Amino acid sequence: MMDSRWYEHFFEGVVLDMWREAVPAEQTRAEANFLDRALMLRPGHRVLDVPCGLGRHSLELASRGCRMTGVDVSPQMIAEARGSAAGELVEWRNAEMRDLPWAAEFDAAFCFGNSFGFLDAEGTRSFLKAVSRALKPGARFALDYGMSAEGILPRLRGREWAQVGDILFLEENRYHMDEGCLETVYTFIRDGKSCTQSGFHWVYTVREVRQFMHEAGLEVRELLKSLDGEPFEVGSPYLVVVAEKA
Repeated sequence: MMDSRWYEHFFEGVVLDMWREAVPAEQTRAEANFLDRALMLRPGHRVLDVPCGLGRHSLELASRGCRMTGVDVSPQMIAEARGSAAGELVEWRNAEMRDLPWAAEFDAAFCFGNSFGFLDAEGTRSFLKAVSRALKPGARFALDYGMSAEGILPRLRGREWAQVGDILFLEENRYHMDEGCLETVYTFIRDGKSCTQSGFHWVYTVREVRQFMHEAGLEVRELLKSLDGEPFEVGSPYLVVVAEKA
């Protein structure tokens, strides 16, 4: 059975420890540079980061003069982001990614960190409509997605090992065709101890992503396969979408 709310308690303990180490500061700066360009950010712009995780993008963009709001369902992540050295520069909200109470308040928004796809189709529609509602007319929205059908299915492996710092982890993947969902069982090993957790990513075609956006009043402007601006193509493991509120 698909657990549509799996992410609510996934990013805790060893998973959170691994996530802290998984993304180097240089990658965060590169992604922030892209968001600067793609979203046409200016100092003083109000920008929504959802879900924000540990706040790495919000903190970087706040240091550049943006007025950031970060939203995440994980109390641990929000608490850690709020307590960071520059945490007072950002407005933090501990809430589910669809729970966005604003209307026409933000100059830009983004969903980075491969969290697009955490929700099923109904949830994804609700999320994008909430983002669109929070944006001012003409504002831009960007997302990255590592689970597009054109990107993930041609190269899907049943088992993969990886190492992050002192944590060794195994991914065991199963694609549920009827649901369009990739179920991954993760086994984390550190200091001779192991724990196992499951995650679910819904796999959408580029056409479906476009349609979700259109239904939310967000018109796609760019489909890219890298932060360098290369056009997306079949087999690309990374999809970046830039859209604009009508």
